[in-house]
Parts: sequence; structure tokens; C-alpha cells
Amino acid sequence: SFCFFSFRSSAKLIAPLGYLVSRQKHTLPDLPYDYGALEPHINAEIMQLHHSKHHATYVNNLNVAEEKYKEALAKGDVTAQVSLQPALKFNGGGHINHTIFWTNLSPNGGGEPKGELMEAIKRDFGSFANFKEKLTAVSVGVQGSGWGWLGYNKEHGRLQIAACANQDPLQGTTGLIPLLGIDVWEHAYYLQYKNVRPDYLKAIWNVINWENVSSRYAACKK
Repeated sequence: SFCFFSFRSSAKLIAPLGYLVSRQKHTLPDLPYDYGALEPHINAEIMQLHHSKHHATYVNNLNVAEEKYKEALAKGDVTAQVSLQPALKFNGGGHINHTIFWTNLSPNGGGEPKGELMEAIKRDFGSFANFKEKLTAVSVGVQGSGWGWLGYNKEHGRLQIAACANQDPLQGTTGLIPLLGIDVWEHAYYLQYKNVRPDYLKAIWNVINWENVSSRYAACKK
């Protein structure tokens, strides 16, 4: 959510405007592995299109929306600020979600997590198998496009499963801290799995980077 500033005092504008003027543009992060590294589970063509086209488009559109927002803020045009928020949410969410997603995957992934994360999964879901089944079911059940997530509820100190529509970012829309995201937009799997989303979701468990998920869990508990 975005803050609206009082225009009675120009002093209140200095900080946000200064930040926006000096802000670096968002850039497309490099993948930590080659496009073909996740084969046979996710093929190279999907990864290349997904990263270099889809994610890149979210980054470009986010930069455009932020530039327009900066102008609207400078003019005190609250109507324009409000009208830009869907674009900021969609493209900002797309950038946030995919930046997490690439690190959640690894050619050396799969298997089961260890240590504290595994203990938390057993505590909050009964067993790893039960957790896997629940996250898969939530991800299969997303209507249209969206994401399945394992998140951390800081207030209650527990793991939680959630689904988000479109590119809604998990933390910005639910308050849960994202640990593991599963992209169920068709562009994430259609070239390989056609319309059979459950087959893609069965395969993706072979490339989940549990080290990354575990380090995210450790970081949000601090």
C-alpha cells in the first residue's frame, strides 16, 4: 500500500520525493543457473521465455509505473496516484514473486528439507507428506493465474499455506513472509505440460531448493 502525503507542509514531501528522484531503476536479476539446468522437470524453452520475456516485462512496466507515480506525487495528483496502484501492484508483485521463485528452484534441489524448517513443517502440518499434499492442492486449485505459497506468520510464529491471484505479492497482500512460491500461471508450464497443471506440480518438487527456503525461514525468525 502507498502513503498519501499532506500537501499543507512541503517539508513532508521532501523525504519521499528525494527517495523517488534518487531511486535506481529495477533490473532483471540473473538466474543462478542455466536455462536448461532444471530439465527434465522444467525445460529450457519455458525457463528462457519465463525469465527473459515475462519477468523482464514486469520489471520494465514497474519502472514505467513508478516514473508516472513520481510525477503524480510531485504534482500532488492523488487521483493519478490511485489510478496507478493496480499497475504498481501487478508489475511490482510480478517482479517480487519471480525474484523469489528463481532462487526457490535449483538443479540440485528436490528431496526434503532438514533442520529447523523440517521441524516446523512437522509441527504445523503433521508431516512433510501432508504439507506437500496441501501446498500442491492449493496450487492446483488456483483459478486462472496465480501462485501457491508457503509463508511464515510472524505474529503467530507458524508456517502457513496460501494462494494468491494473478501477481498479488504474498507479504504485501496477506502479511505472510514468503518462503516458497509455486508459479501456476500457464506460462510457467504450458509449453511442456499443456493444460495438465497437476503434472507440472508433481515435477516441480524435484527442483525445490530447500537450502534457500530454509535460509529464508531462518532469516524471518530473527
